[in-house]
Amino acid sequence: MTMIVNGKRIDLPETVQTVRGLLAHYNLENRIVIVEINQEIITKEYYESTSLSHGDVVEIVHFVGGG
Repeated sequence: MTMIVNGKRIDLPETVQTVRGLLAHYNLENRIVIVEINQEIITKEYYESTSLSHGDVVEIVHFVGGG
């Protein structure tokens, strides 16, 4: 499946079907993130049930600590 993730065209394996799967693919499943699909923010409780489709535009923002 091909989609745009954070401005880059990405080919993802067919095993990535949901937002949760996408976050796991990028090792972000245990981090605080904001996910937007096609300009709609997806809340954490819907990560498992929100399916991804070919051509989706996804933005993932995660927070990095430091000082």
